[in-house]
Amino acid sequence: MTMRLSVELIPRDAEALLRDAQQVRTHFPLADTLNVPSLMRFPMQGWQAVPLLQPVLPRVVPHIRAIDIDPAGPLPGVDIPGLTEVLVVRGDPPADLSRRTFPNSSESVIRRYRREAPHLTVYAAFDPWRHAPWREMEAVTRKKEAGAAGFFTQPVFDMRMLELCMGWLEGETVFWGLSPVIGPKSRSYWETTNHVVFPHGFDLTLEANIAFAVRAIRAVRAAGGHVYLMPLRVSLAAYLGPIQQALG
Repeated sequence: MTMRLSVELIPRDAEALLRDAQQVRTHFPLADTLNVPSLMRFPMQGWQAVPLLQPVLPRVVPHIRAIDIDPAGPLPGVDIPGLTEVLVVRGDPPADLSRRTFPNSSESVIRRYRREAPHLTVYAAFDPWRHAPWREMEAVTRKKEAGAAGFFTQPVFDMRMLELCMGWLEGETVFWGLSPVIGPKSRSYWETTNHVVFPHGFDLTLEANIAFAVRAIRAVRAAGGHVYLMPLRVSLAAYLGPIQQALG
């Protein structure tokens, strides 16, 4: 299996998104995919970005928030020409309580996609930080039974954790998440928001994060998996360019 490399881009607005996509194509031509989350604080949702991005990189994986899906309404993205893959995540409850959400599980929305849009490959989320490992593996089983063809993981930040999770998900189609953590504010974000436990002596420099990404990508490639990079709060050129040089 040929390893796929995706880059996650935040859809702040159409102009910024296109600019970021062009930077990915320029500085990281190894990437063959873009994945785009749907975030409540921005008006553009992941599936709405697909037609915009396809001329830059045709393979785009939009994130679908299960709690946004009206059970009586249409599924997002099913009629977008050329779209072949979606990632279904449950989604966090909105801070703005006036925004309507629905009590869907990821599994219920995955089942709808498999039933109503069988032409789409549906991925689900894997989060090693959210629950005890046995609970997360139970969720993996439920999502597979619902029709998930593979998983996008929350980012991992050291080789020991990556190897442990690769053992848990051996035999599955997985996009392993990698994200740079530059400085104490970035570390605090991951610790507070996602309950990440960093290894002792974790190096917060850009150079160390690039070196880890290169090492992790090589390990995933050797194991037959895929990777997506989430370059938050960092220059795309400064992060992706050296990774391209090391791997290219």
